[in-house]
Amino acid sequence: MSFLLQVEEILSVFPNITDEVMPMQSGDGLIVLLLVVALGTWIYLAVQGKMRKTVENAPPLDWLLQNEEVPEDEATRLLGEHGYRVVAGKRRIPVTIEANGAEKLHSRLFIDYMAEQDGSYYAVKLAKERKPLEHTGSSLRDRLLVYQLLDEHTDGVLYVRLAERQVVLYRFSLQESDSEE
Repeated sequence: MSFLLQVEEILSVFPNITDEVMPMQSGDGLIVLLLVVALGTWIYLAVQGKMRKTVENAPPLDWLLQNEEVPEDEATRLLGEHGYRVVAGKRRIPVTIEANGAEKLHSRLFIDYMAEQDGSYYAVKLAKERKPLEHTGSSLRDRLLVYQLLDEHTDGVLYVRLAERQVVLYRFSLQESDSEE
């Protein structure tokens, strides 16, 4: 005898058991629906909160921290003296630029180091004599903002001037437009 036949036989003995035990009344369907919606909302919010907590506590992207070895040089020693721990050496990041949907141009970004201090990560750029950095908002934005935007976990950009033995931390934050509408 198959399983389904056995189930049918058992159910034939109790034809209206659900109606006798708990008959549905008007409005019960609405209450069941509200309970299902409340349970679904609770589960959604719990999962969303867990995911948000996971994303907020996630370390920076691994690709940004991968490197064979961090060299022991004047720049890494200077960063160490200023309380930063160098966690990755030079990185070359290829960039492909598509122009008008057809022409592709290629370029790359160079990060000299990635450093960490108190759980915050920073892209490091070394000052270059042939390309000095002007201390104006537009110059800093044009030259350094891109390095902070590479990863949402990058908290700023360290600009290292080896000749002056200086480490300057720049943090960029985007704000609403200041124009009146």
